[in-house]
Amino acid sequence: MSTTSAEGSDNKEQLTFTTVVYPMQRSETDALLLVESIRAFAGSLSRAPIWCFVPQYSKQLSASIEKRLVGLNVTIISFDIDPETRNFFFAADIQAAALAESMAIDRTQFLVWLGSNTVVLQEPTDFLLAGDKNLGYRPVHHTNVGSLYDQPVDTFWSLVYRHCEVGQDWIFPMKTHIDNNVIRPYFNAGILVTRPDKGLFRKWHDRFFEVYKAPEFAALYEKDERYVIFVHQALLSGVILAQFAPDEITELPPGYNYPTHLFDEDSPAHRPSAIGGLVTVRYEDPAQISDWFERIEGGDAFRQWLGDRIKHQE
Repeated sequence: MSTTSAEGSDNKEQLTFTTVVYPMQRSETDALLLVESIRAFAGSLSRAPIWCFVPQYSKQLSASIEKRLVGLNVTIISFDIDPETRNFFFAADIQAAALAESMAIDRTQFLVWLGSNTVVLQEPTDFLLAGDKNLGYRPVHHTNVGSLYDQPVDTFWSLVYRHCEVGQDWIFPMKTHIDNNVIRPYFNAGILVTRPDKGLFRKWHDRFFEVYKAPEFAALYEKDERYVIFVHQALLSGVILAQFAPDEITELPPGYNYPTHLFDEDSPAHRPSAIGGLVTVRYEDPAQISDWFERIEGGDAFRQWLGDRIKHQE
């Protein structure tokens, strides 16, 4: 592991932002937009430490992106990853999250893990969890491979619960963000706030690498590729249920992690009409999010800000 840092303080921080950056143009562009949005719009948290974790294999983070990130007071942490891990969906992200947590113990009160395709629009005060809360989360956007609460548990989730040692009485109803279905708990892995001393990400890492290649999971992968893509998120959900009681976790408001690329799928009653209620948003393509800002009240300034940065990165 190697570290490039612009930080100079040894004091324990209130909050630290973390994400993973792959050494490829799209991921680098996403990460730079995330970092710039934090520095520009996160209010009193805009100067919080930001750690970007870069998996090392045949490619390297571009020198220009690295220079700009360090110029924004970002710490860049490179870590080794084997080819098998690299080729399995989100395995490197889990490794990075566990590494971030191990580094954060005794250094920060709250660890914020964000998908790099996130833009912060205003101060995310809800990331500062109340004293009795150990996890802040958002539900998944769609049911997808999730388990409908009023239906029997299927084979996939039965495996998840068994391997994560989840008691049936620990399962509670959760509503998805976009399709509005009531499901068993299925947490979005692209936005998590936790206390690093609780060891959630280490438990997620250990459980994932213990079971993701198990024959019973492999059989499901062959039937439906979605299980390959989302097993990391399902196992995260099982680990959370096994570790935290419901009163230890808190659902962040719907203005966090809003999926701009799913705006047209959202019900009209739930669609945001103005920037004011949104704190962080996710996107699939930077150009699309720029267009989306034009569709809601108060979005012009953000659209201009985003457009300037996309142009600068070309």
